[in-house]
Amino acid sequence: MTNEDILKALSNVQEPDLGKDLVTLNMVKDIAIDGNNVSFTVVLTTPACPLKDLIMNACINAVKLLVNKEAVVTVNFTSNTSSNRKDGKTILSGVKNIIAVVSGKGGVGKSTVSSNLALALAQGGAKVGLMDADIYGPSQHIMFGVRGERPLMREEDGKGWIVPIEKFGIKMMSIGLLIDEKQAVVWRGPMVSSAIRQFVSEVDWGELDYLVIDMPPGTGDIHLTIVQTVPVTGVIVVTTPQTVALADAKKGIAMFGQAQLKVPVIGLVENMSYFTPAELPDNKYYIFGKDGGKNLAEEFDIPFLGQIPIVESIREGGDIGVPAMVGDDAITKKAFMDFTANAVRGIAMRNANLEPTEIVEMIE
Repeated sequence: MTNEDILKALSNVQEPDLGKDLVTLNMVKDIAIDGNNVSFTVVLTTPACPLKDLIMNACINAVKLLVNKEAVVTVNFTSNTSSNRKDGKTILSGVKNIIAVVSGKGGVGKSTVSSNLALALAQGGAKVGLMDADIYGPSQHIMFGVRGERPLMREEDGKGWIVPIEKFGIKMMSIGLLIDEKQAVVWRGPMVSSAIRQFVSEVDWGELDYLVIDMPPGTGDIHLTIVQTVPVTGVIVVTTPQTVALADAKKGIAMFGQAQLKVPVIGLVENMSYFTPAELPDNKYYIFGKDGGKNLAEEFDIPFLGQIPIVESIREGGDIGVPAMVGDDAITKKAFMDFTANAVRGIAMRNANLEPTEIVEMIE
């Protein structure tokens, strides 16, 4: 067996999402052959890759079928998270992907989806940050159980940096960490935009594979400020199945599809999809209607990323500062993991197939 034999065999293994073989994509490294023992490393596009087992089995089968049926094949994995930035990287220079989680209206569970997406990515091995950009209604400090805590400051080369709070393996920043909860944020648009810019340029986010931004509901100032300040890789739209929520979700999708914005939609996730009582685990009750999000995704020809059920533990976990992904409910965890796996695949495909991410330049 030679290195060339192994590479030739692995050129028959497709990366399922990117549609090209591992060798063409330069994903095979460090081939080592010792008698019948063969080992090599596959470089994944994300540490949170949901297709790891599929790729491993395909590699083993290719070597055994095409090179040596007696081969003992060891497939190692590493990752180099894909990125597609084209902005000089002056802002958030260490962040590979910036994902905005949006909704057309409030109350659809966007913050719950954001926090559990960030946690699922981190549990997959990625370096993750979570920015709560909902200035008027921040909630991530509550969901992460850090109410009353204040971020530290550090100075470097004469510049002050806010150090984000670290919890559950991710870096998190929220206006809720900087103001008294009893106070209302009564700010005009320019002040809000200024605060958002500070969260981006004066918080020490460091090196991240993904920065998840929990956006406020609707389509307004903060959304425009974000896309004009940082190169957003893509947006994830959150909705619930009922008609009123879907009507507002359409506006969110339409906003990012505008010619002057052109921010890709990674996909849509439907929250509060159905209720399954603990005593009747096989029953699904579609309280808010059935498949509204799925149908909307088909209408706009965007990926449908999954359904999150209504489960009491999701609400309880958010209220007591223990999000679903670090709780004990296996059904809920699986729903968020499946959604995150689809989102990760969507981000990798976006980076491989679409134009590089740039800051949006708009006429005010």
